[in-house]
Amino acid sequence: MNAKSPVFLGQQGRRILRLYHLYRVAIGLVLVLLISSGLHSDLMRMVNPTAFHYGAWGYLILNTLIAVLLQNPRRELSVMILALTDVSLLSALFYFAGGTPSGIGNLLIIAVAIANILLRGRIGFLIAAVAATGLIYLTFYLSLNNSEAGTQYVQAAALGTLCFAAALLVQGLTRRLQVSETLARQRAEEVANLEALNAQILQRMRTGILVLDPQQRILLANQGALDMLDQHSLVGERLAPRCPALIDALRQWRENPTLRPQQFKATPNGAMLQPSFAALQHGVRQDTLVFLEDISQIAQQAQQLKLASLGRLTASIAHEIRNPLGAISHAAQLLQESEELDAADLRLTQIIQDHSRRMNLVIENVLQLSRRRQAEPQLLDLKYWVHRFASEFRSSLPAHQSVHVKTLGSSLQTRMDPNQLIQVLTNLVQNGLRYSGQEHPEAQVWLHLFRDEASDLPVLEVLDDGPGVPAEQVQNIFEPFFTTENKGTGLGLYICRELCESNQARLDYRTRDEGGSCFRIVFAHPGKLA
Repeated sequence: MNAKSPVFLGQQGRRILRLYHLYRVAIGLVLVLLISSGLHSDLMRMVNPTAFHYGAWGYLILNTLIAVLLQNPRRELSVMILALTDVSLLSALFYFAGGTPSGIGNLLIIAVAIANILLRGRIGFLIAAVAATGLIYLTFYLSLNNSEAGTQYVQAAALGTLCFAAALLVQGLTRRLQVSETLARQRAEEVANLEALNAQILQRMRTGILVLDPQQRILLANQGALDMLDQHSLVGERLAPRCPALIDALRQWRENPTLRPQQFKATPNGAMLQPSFAALQHGVRQDTLVFLEDISQIAQQAQQLKLASLGRLTASIAHEIRNPLGAISHAAQLLQESEELDAADLRLTQIIQDHSRRMNLVIENVLQLSRRRQAEPQLLDLKYWVHRFASEFRSSLPAHQSVHVKTLGSSLQTRMDPNQLIQVLTNLVQNGLRYSGQEHPEAQVWLHLFRDEASDLPVLEVLDDGPGVPAEQVQNIFEPFFTTENKGTGLGLYICRELCESNQARLDYRTRDEGGSCFRIVFAHPGKLA
């Protein structure tokens, strides 16, 4: 809104216009009551009582109609005509009532002041000029017919001057108010934008943030907290049924704020979370601010540093270990070929060879971690690639093992290092066949490729019908050197996850309702690594 536009276009202007309507109707009622009670003859020196009588009624009726019909004018011209009409009617009543002694000239000053609130610049001064001209001209006209009116020039001139003074004063005040209102609106917009920016930053923060009231009801939860707690909405809910582990940590913090709260997992397959708390004082009420940090990545980085150090150590002593290990294995092989050994001794030599091979495999896996090459992603058509992998893999399988492939959708593409993907799938399929063979005469693995509806990303599931992973071991299966088999090294699944993450993919484990295991790979968008 510029400086010359009428205020009535805004809500404040419409409010002033309604008050102006009520004011004019009230003045009309007062004038009608005066003529009805007969007091006008005592208070005013009428020039034409009959004309004043009809004029008062006309003023009341006309302003009542205007108040009903002109509620929300859309043009400045409507308000200007209203102000001119009001000034003209009051000037006529001023003349009929006998001039300045009637006091109606004061009503003209008020009308001019209100008109200059609703109108700006020259138009407002035009209203003041019309009122002042009417006062002086009508006083002059009265003096022609009434010699006593000749003494009213000074008062009429004073009233005309007051009309211009009122216009100047009101326009100055309204201009300042408008500047203040504009400044306040700008500040409000800045505050609103800043609040929106803070809300957006809060929602995009990786740190989970919750605000709890004294009854542990959630007042605020950003997107990070929702993702970490695996919830769609938390605001307005009580925290206890949604995350009991966090309630325990909160209780521990309240008992002893100096202790570091205990880490927890919101879901069995979720990330490890580290909570921290702070008090928020709002008057007499004290809320609680909760921060949730995903320490899985920190733990993973620490694990990588440890394994890298282990890899460097292993690389430095691999030669010293492999030479005697090779000699031990070769000696055990020669002993097995001896005809003088009985069955018990042959069993001992077999144990020596088995453990030698296992030690060599551990060294190879750790060396692989230390010298793992950088991923070289390529654009892969996963539908074609998975079918080709399964076909090549089947060619080396025995008769009692099989791999099935099911693909849904088209244009399932991603960017990934094909050699590393082969290494990951080979490990997962071999594990699935091994565990499936423990439960069934014919070992089977299913490769299920599809597009996730929520994220629109390609997903590959490796399914088996084996015994599955016990619930208490699920959170540990991707940790290095964790194994449930005597002959395992515990590095296979860890390496698979590391290879996936180096290609911006994600490997997770999910329990199947019908039994068995499900290892899910969520691939990156084909343009993400471009």
